[in-house]
Amino acid sequence: MLRLPFRRLRPLSAASGRSFSGLPPPLPAAQVRSTFLDFFRDKHGHLLVPSSPVRPRGDPSLLFVNAGMNQFKPIFLGTADPRSEMASYHRVVNSQKCVRAGGKHNDLEDVGRDGYHHTFFEMLGNWSFGDYFKVGGALYCTWVPPARVLPFGLKDNFWEMGDTGPCGPCTEIHYDHVGGRDARTLVNMDSPDVVEIWNLVFIQYNREVDQSLRLLPRFSVDTGMGLERLTGVLQGRRSNYDTDLFTPLLHAIQQRSGAGPYAGRTGTADEGQVDLAYRVVADHIRTLSVCIADVSVQSAGTCVMRILRRAVRFCIEVLKAPQGALASLVPTVTYMLVKYISHNASELGERSCLHVVPALQIMDIINENEAHFLSSLRQGSRLLQRTLSRRDYRDRLFPASVAWSLHRDLGFPLDLVDLMLAERGVQVDRQELDRLIAENQQQAGVSSRLMLDVLSLAALQRVGVPHTDDSLKYAYRLEDGRYVFPACHATVLALFDGQALVPEVREGQSCGVILDRTCFYSEQGGQSHDRGYFTCSCLQDVLFPVEAVHRAGGYVVHQVTAVDSLKTGDQIQLHLDQAHRMSCMVKHTATHILNFALRKVLGSAVSQRGSHVSADRLTNLLRELLLVLMSNQIVHSQEVPLQTARTIRGLRTVDEVSPDSPPCPVSAGVSRPYVCGALLWNVRPGPLVYLSSILGVSQLCLRCAYIFSHLLQTGAIKDLVIVSEKQLVKGISRIIAVTGQMAPQLCPQARESGHGLWQEVESLSARLSSSTPSSPDSAQRLSKEASILSDVNNTTIPQWQRRELQGRLRGLLRANNTVIRKLETREKNGRKEVLVDFVETESLSVRSCDAACPPEDSPALAASDWAVALCQHLGGSAGGSALVAQGTGSSSDITEALRWAEDFACQKTQR
Repeated sequence: MLRLPFRRLRPLSAASGRSFSGLPPPLPAAQVRSTFLDFFRDKHGHLLVPSSPVRPRGDPSLLFVNAGMNQFKPIFLGTADPRSEMASYHRVVNSQKCVRAGGKHNDLEDVGRDGYHHTFFEMLGNWSFGDYFKVGGALYCTWVPPARVLPFGLKDNFWEMGDTGPCGPCTEIHYDHVGGRDARTLVNMDSPDVVEIWNLVFIQYNREVDQSLRLLPRFSVDTGMGLERLTGVLQGRRSNYDTDLFTPLLHAIQQRSGAGPYAGRTGTADEGQVDLAYRVVADHIRTLSVCIADVSVQSAGTCVMRILRRAVRFCIEVLKAPQGALASLVPTVTYMLVKYISHNASELGERSCLHVVPALQIMDIINENEAHFLSSLRQGSRLLQRTLSRRDYRDRLFPASVAWSLHRDLGFPLDLVDLMLAERGVQVDRQELDRLIAENQQQAGVSSRLMLDVLSLAALQRVGVPHTDDSLKYAYRLEDGRYVFPACHATVLALFDGQALVPEVREGQSCGVILDRTCFYSEQGGQSHDRGYFTCSCLQDVLFPVEAVHRAGGYVVHQVTAVDSLKTGDQIQLHLDQAHRMSCMVKHTATHILNFALRKVLGSAVSQRGSHVSADRLTNLLRELLLVLMSNQIVHSQEVPLQTARTIRGLRTVDEVSPDSPPCPVSAGVSRPYVCGALLWNVRPGPLVYLSSILGVSQLCLRCAYIFSHLLQTGAIKDLVIVSEKQLVKGISRIIAVTGQMAPQLCPQARESGHGLWQEVESLSARLSSSTPSSPDSAQRLSKEASILSDVNNTTIPQWQRRELQGRLRGLLRANNTVIRKLETREKNGRKEVLVDFVETESLSVRSCDAACPPEDSPALAASDWAVALCQHLGGSAGGSALVAQGTGSSSDITEALRWAEDFACQKTQR
């Protein structure tokens, strides 16, 4: 029998609301958390496990971890690798970081409107995996009034974390903050005073793709209790934002904004939505900090950016905070999470201490995206206003095409478009917008028909089919400089037709083949599966092509379409596509070396951000890479326990730590690491050795059942040229490189193409600088020659050259276009005295009047007078001489500013 650990809980009177009158001081949030965890760990033998990152590992069905059960999905489904630590879990307790801002469970729109919804929160939970169930885990109630036990339907009392996966009936515990009344009609009615605080789920089904329910082979218990709501109850606060989890953050927001102190108002009482904005900003900055620290921006960037933009708009427009105020809250969030999460330091605090994802970098990412969004907001607002000004939309629908363009081209969240239109009393054409959205949605075409499900895995175990021995996939060796892969003979142990295990499959039937051993690599952790075919001992001339190779629960499944009869017990030989395997090995080892080189050149906090990868740094990066390739260093890898891997000094991780699969440290140029007792031998004391000598223990292969397939020596990479570096979103870039078997041919070609383009640009630059075109036609011809810019963008050349050439060509084109405009104006108006133009700057918020240069034979107009008048008109200031002046000013309409400057100059010169 499990008893509730919180015995001081008493119902509050309506008047008390915010305090526990006559009771001991309320528990701090840190003590609430530790009390829960200690209760299950110390009194009931539950293993305390750390929170997983908020980005699900290898689970495309979820955008974020939305419940504590997410990281244990492999256990519920029976797919956890039997050699992993996770496979041994029976009773577990933890506090899981969760984000509900998309997918099946989405609280984003409710945040701020009440005091108990959050996009980021901690979920206190305890689990039993096939251990105790309802009898061992349920609470005993000696007396409960019938009015306190309320029946609800599947919507409220059946828990599912997504559209498919483990699920089951649940019992919810709700708490009435007011107390002393009959509140049963308020349960599950979104009342701010009657909220759910604990959910007890009995995981006994799996929701299939066709939405049917299938009983799991073993039953489990899954509970979830929101820390923020529980803390509110125990501290006597009717709003979570009044607890010590939020009050320091709200105080920091008030210090950085122009708003008055937070007053906790909601609804119509919250005039100007100031308190709503406080809650939105406080919630969203916690979410942003944790998501960025967990490196989830790359995979869930669109949703994270939506949260950031929502926070920016409330922060600047409602709270009147200056630009940069949002990011300045990150240190407060970091301090609070480090302070509160003592049992399991969050990635935010832990990595900040280790300077891997420091608070300053998180602030930088937020600031960059804020500036980008504000610029887009100004552009979008102008586009929206121009569209509205063309006709009266008060009784009509706003064009969906314009709303979609704002979303697609400027990154506007569609809910923000709705909000901006609602402020003007207009609605978008929702039916047409939904059609546009549907047209642009990409349909996932991945079939999981032949993937072993939890029932098939249980059937394999029930009939005693042993796990597949796939150690041969790493048994390759080097002989006289050639890679030799072992032969593999195996026995068919089981056949899976997509629904159940069968003894035989016929010609034309697709099936999953499970062997006693295999030399094929199964798809996992980002590396594609091996290719090849089977031959059967009784049908040597018949080939069974292997279409895919998957791994589940310790079994390797080879997907084939039978070209003849295949039965359990058949003896087969596996034939590996060695060229494909070598290609995978080359690219994977090269990826590790590239990642290390990026950190070496750009710093340990690198996240492959485009703004950091300049031409000179890419040159240095290439130099570091070649030092490793030319030295043909020996590559070592060894599977070790996860806890052991964490003790390696100077270890650089590529993927997230995954408790359901063993990691493998990879090193180059040093002796093989080995395990001695419980400690991993270190290469040498002191700092990590530099790439120019040896890599050292540098990378960690994770998220795979075994290690990735690596080269035995780095020389097989042959060459490596980075041919593309493209920014996907702010802070995330994709690097594409040429390497491997094609490198000896493609890399010299890329370098030769780059050299040729460089010479063409140099020639064009020399001709532009040597003489000024005499007519617009001659200048246009030079611009057409500069069309080789498209060749620079599309030709395979080294990226450092591409960056340099792009910059040179942009400068040449800008200069030549200015000459063209001057010549065209002179031809049109004779000799015009005034030419007004502008140049794009790096600033996203300020248009600069950089220089004013009147004609030397025009004494009526002094440059300083011109610049001062214009910049004062733009709310700025200027200064200079009669010939040259400069200044700054701000304008939302650059065309109007140019027209004003030209009019002023013309008036002066015509006097």
